[in-house]
Amino acid sequence: MRGRFISSVGRALAAATRPARSSHFSSGEARALLVATTCRGNVALSSISHCFEPGHDTAHSGWLLSAFLPFAGAMCAVQDPSVEAAELERTFIAIKPDGVQRGLISEIISRFERKGYKLVAVKLVVPTKEFAMQHYDDLKGRPFFNGLCDFLSSGPVLAMVWEGQGVIKYGRKLIGATAPQNSEPGTIRGDLAISVGRNIIHGSDGPETAVAEIALWFKPEELLSYSKVTDKWLYE
Repeated sequence: MRGRFISSVGRALAAATRPARSSHFSSGEARALLVATTCRGNVALSSISHCFEPGHDTAHSGWLLSAFLPFAGAMCAVQDPSVEAAELERTFIAIKPDGVQRGLISEIISRFERKGYKLVAVKLVVPTKEFAMQHYDDLKGRPFFNGLCDFLSSGPVLAMVWEGQGVIKYGRKLIGATAPQNSEPGTIRGDLAISVGRNIIHGSDGPETAVAEIALWFKPEELLSYSKVTDKWLYE
């Protein structure tokens, strides 16, 4: 939409400055510029469009046009609050029983919130071992699989879905390496965990995994879609 607006203004400007034609807009071109701008809901040009009608001082029109167009383009960029849906993604994050028991829920949530990600689903559950086996199905051939499932089902787990641009990849960076001692300071595991068997948090490792894990832990109706007033301060 923003591109079409700028294109419309550009065409009108080109028409106004083309040497072979009149040095002012035709009434149709002036109206086109007015419609292109007011459809964006940014500014009314009723006081400006008349400057491009026949008989108006062309020098004044040219000055006003050159002053207004950069302002209008910048205003469109600032006031457009929409974030394209294709730019947003969702990931599954779970605080494991050790993180819940250590009272780290608020600490971990605050790190995702401070980054700017949006919480769209959350619940505290005690998974059964069968459910834990589904969650770790890709690891079922590993020798530690049984112990991993026993631990995940040993107490409450805070299951969450977070939304935002790049949340899957950067969510993993916030979490840190699987082994806490290999995690950088500043990451959740780097700051809050010591042992790989008690690394307090799980995060989807890719888009396909995120889709599968969200579907496993949440029903569609448990996932919310909503806007926050902070979105316009996070996304261009």
